[in-house]
Amino acid sequence: MRTLLRFCALLFFLLVTLLSLGYFIWYKPAFKVQAGTLFFAEKITDNADNKINVKLQLEASEVKKFIEKNKFNSTHCFMIDMSVPSGKQRFFVYNIKKDSIEMAGLVTHGSGSVRGNNDLYFSNIPGSNCTSLGKYKIGNSYHGRFGLAYKLHGLERTNDKAFERFVVLHGHSCVPVSEVYPLPICPSLGCPTVAPEFLVKLQEYISRSDKPVLLNIYK
Repeated sequence: MRTLLRFCALLFFLLVTLLSLGYFIWYKPAFKVQAGTLFFAEKITDNADNKINVKLQLEASEVKKFIEKNKFNSTHCFMIDMSVPSGKQRFFVYNIKKDSIEMAGLVTHGSGSVRGNNDLYFSNIPGSNCTSLGKYKIGNSYHGRFGLAYKLHGLERTNDKAFERFVVLHGHSCVPVSEVYPLPICPSLGCPTVAPEFLVKLQEYISRSDKPVLLNIYK
C-alpha cells in the first residue's frame, strides 16, 4: 500500500513539473512584458485581441515620430484605446524603446460620448461632456476636487479646447482597479479618469521624467 502511495505521489509530482515547464516554454504573450511591473487585472493579453494589439502598435509608430519631433519623453507614453469597452483595460503605459506594455488600467469616457449604442461619439465642444480624441501634453499637477490631477493640453484640432474645458487626468473611487466587463464603469465629464491606485503609478512615470509625457487617445 505504501509503495502504491509513493508511486502516486511521484507521478503527481512529475505531472505538475511537466505542466509548469510547458507553461513557460509554450506560453507567448502578445506583447513583451517586463518582469516586476504591476498590472491591474489578471493578464493584459487576456484583454486585448489581435486587432487591438495591431492598432496599438500602429498608433505607437505614429506617436514615436511626433515625440521625436516635439521633444517629449522618448521612453514612455500613455495610450488610451476608446474602441475597447470601458469595463476592460484600455489605458496603456507604453515603453517606446522596447515596444512593450508596462502597465494597464481602466479609464472612463465622457458621459456625452454615450449616444445609446455601442459606438462612442467624440467632440471638442465646451459643455459637451464628451471625450476628445488626439494627442495631449500632460501638464502640471495640482490638487483639486478629486485630489491629485494633471492638466491636459490638447495638441490637435480635435482636442485643442481641452484646457478650456477643464479636461484633466485624475483619479476617482468610482473607477475599479480590476476589470468588470461586460459591465461598464462610471462615465466622466470628458476627463480620462482612472482608479486612484492606478494614478499613483502613473504619477511615478510623470514625476521622474524631465520632459513632458505624451497622452494619446484614439479609437
